[in-house]
Amino acid sequence: MDGGALWLIGCGNMGGAMLARWLAEGHDPARITVVTRSPRALPPGVAHATTLPEGPPPATVILAMKPQQLDAVTASFAPRIAGTPLLISILAGVEEAALAQRFDVGTIVRAMPNLPVAIGQGVVALHSHGTNAPARDTAEALMRPLGLVEWIEDAALFDAVTALSGCGPGFVFRFVDALAAAGAALGLPADQAQRLALATVRGSATMAADADVSPAVLADRVASPGGSTRQGLNVLDADDALKRLLVATLTASERRNAEMAAAARA
Repeated sequence: MDGGALWLIGCGNMGGAMLARWLAEGHDPARITVVTRSPRALPPGVAHATTLPEGPPPATVILAMKPQQLDAVTASFAPRIAGTPLLISILAGVEEAALAQRFDVGTIVRAMPNLPVAIGQGVVALHSHGTNAPARDTAEALMRPLGLVEWIEDAALFDAVTALSGCGPGFVFRFVDALAAAGAALGLPADQAQRLALATVRGSATMAADADVSPAVLADRVASPGGSTRQGLNVLDADDALKRLLVATLTASERRNAEMAAAARA
């Protein structure tokens, strides 16, 4: 970002989370212009516009609006960003080819961040057919302060990655809520059950991230034969109940990504 101006088109939950992290990392707000359909509050120093600024295109444009707004943005903005060296899209389900049909730019990179990027502990999956190494390096450097960055070489897997890491925080939040509700069902005060569930998941995730063995091995280490943890795991493991539930969950999300991709192609 230090190499030129950046236009962030759309600034909802995800765009706002990315912006907050970049500023926390010390990026110059004067280089950033947020473009939204209506005025909104932004951090000090960040410019706002409802139409694209006059003058030459910026070094980087990031598409962060809703995927359903793609054609409206194309009609209004495509001529103004023609020639931009790097276009990064975080639009779920919108393939690189669909973007290339709409925007005459140098390199297109698809990115799929998840919400914990706001605290620098997110995941950002990247994919590009472009071979311009400096552009790819710029995209990766821009995303690195947000958390783990992974390049996905096979574009066909991007919907699966979106389902796993992009949608994953929502599924984890639901699990934490269910764990707390289960504790409350056993008689714990609801607020206390929630604190315990949150701390348990946070500590366990940190331990798993730092471990030199898989989470499956860690689970077995916690579960002594005949103990209470083993009895609970028996419920989750019976007929692969938990795995089957999560496969169905991710499949539903992957299917929706494919539907949005088809709509963007049309």
